[in-house]
Amino acid sequence: MKLSLPAIALAAFLSSSLSLAALAQQQQPPVPDAPTPQAPKPLSSDVNGPIIPGEGAGDTPTGPTSSSNPTAQQPAASSQTPSSQAPTGQGKDQVQITQPELPAAGEGIDKVTKLGTINVNFVEVPVTVKDSKGKLVAGLTWRDFKVYENDTREPLQVFTVDPAPLSIAFVIDQSLTSDVMAKVNNSLGAIQGALTPYDEVAVFSYNNGAQDRSGGFTGAQSARVPFVLSMTKVAGEEMLAPVTDGPLAGCNIRQNGNCVDPNIQPGRSAGGSTFMTIPKEIHTLNDAILAAAKELSTRPKGRRRIIYVISDGKESGSKAKYSEVVRYLETNKTAVYGTLVGDSARWGEGYVSRFHVPGMMTDNILIKYAHATGGVLDSERGVDGIEKSYAKIAEEARTQYTLGYYSHQPILDTRFRKIDVRVERPGMEIIAKTGYYTSGQDAH
Repeated sequence: MKLSLPAIALAAFLSSSLSLAALAQQQQPPVPDAPTPQAPKPLSSDVNGPIIPGEGAGDTPTGPTSSSNPTAQQPAASSQTPSSQAPTGQGKDQVQITQPELPAAGEGIDKVTKLGTINVNFVEVPVTVKDSKGKLVAGLTWRDFKVYENDTREPLQVFTVDPAPLSIAFVIDQSLTSDVMAKVNNSLGAIQGALTPYDEVAVFSYNNGAQDRSGGFTGAQSARVPFVLSMTKVAGEEMLAPVTDGPLAGCNIRQNGNCVDPNIQPGRSAGGSTFMTIPKEIHTLNDAILAAAKELSTRPKGRRRIIYVISDGKESGSKAKYSEVVRYLETNKTAVYGTLVGDSARWGEGYVSRFHVPGMMTDNILIKYAHATGGVLDSERGVDGIEKSYAKIAEEARTQYTLGYYSHQPILDTRFRKIDVRVERPGMEIIAKTGYYTSGQDAH
């Protein structure tokens, strides 16, 4: 059968249309199936915040999941504060719900150092806790502690019990009487046994001015330490009353018509037969602590900065004032520990020496230094007790609870910030610094 020309053209057009439709169908991607309905996930055990019916769990409530609500597709804000931001205090005694970071054993001090470097408002507070018998209390958790800065509760961000390496500047009093100085000299050999290879030591001494005996810090177990300590051994002072009258008041040795010893020169420094001038004592303790604190300020972060004073605590004749020195200590995170010897270690008399009589030298200023900086003092009279105090206090300085938080105060506020640490258990003695000042190093 012959087809006409119009029929042939129509058949060709239909054939090309069918081939184009088949080609388009082959190139079109398949339509995916609808998603399979999923059961809701169970609540995990680490849900923070209250569970509100119809709104879910957490500090930030989420809206309904309807598509008409444009905010429904946005994820809910996390209830935990990022480590790089500081939560602001919202009350004088706000309750902490979020658990602070608990680093693994051996990583706590490194974590505290890292946060203190990144976050300028991070505050580190070493705390010593003792019971009613003076023994260290172990096993406390972060829930047992509360920290207040300027009467505002600060949530803890880090809590660790890892021991910290010590940078200790020993300050040895050379103005002690000869009998007490002999006991101190015999006890200095026990200092090195109280330290570990991770610690470092510097040695200072003072009588009329401070002297750096070690020339900087050295390893606590190095052979240089015993030699440096031997340089601080002196005979001590002879506290004798000047003779101003009687057959022994005359001067047998004279030079250019004057007595060689002015203490027995009639009518001069010792007075005469009617009055007596007592020679003024010199105990430059403030200057010695300031010199040790300046050397400690160069130590890197992550080390516990300790000034260990072996003295009777008397202060007279220093150029530096107590208020200036204690501010420097609180700014540079330095604590003052020590062993009291001599008059300040005697029962009864040691307590009376804490009070300052106007017009006279301060008999024991170490009590004020230790209280302000969170240090500990021990009173010992014998050589054996002095030796044991070195190991005892070094252990207390090493095994502390370390609390870390972000201050709600701006870093540019250089006023004193009061710190109050409390433990929610009865009969506990809390030893921590009373406050601090910010420094330019914190803003780096």
